[in-house]
Amino acid sequence: MKKRKIIIPQPKSKFIRVRCPSCENEQVIFSHAKSVVRCLVCDEILAKPTGGKAKIIAKVLEELE
Repeated sequence: MKKRKIIIPQPKSKFIRVRCPSCENEQVIFSHAKSVVRCLVCDEILAKPTGGKAKIIAKVLEELE
């Protein structure tokens, strides 16, 4: 049996649930963020853009689909 090619490729980016290292607030952020992502409670930096996938500074809890 032949393998079929996937016609529509799946995106490489995902939404990620992270926990702030300073105030323990849980927040959902985008894995390929184009701007600095800050905590909504304490204004701590959670992710920094790198031109592709963002550098996640906070603790990753789960990847959402």
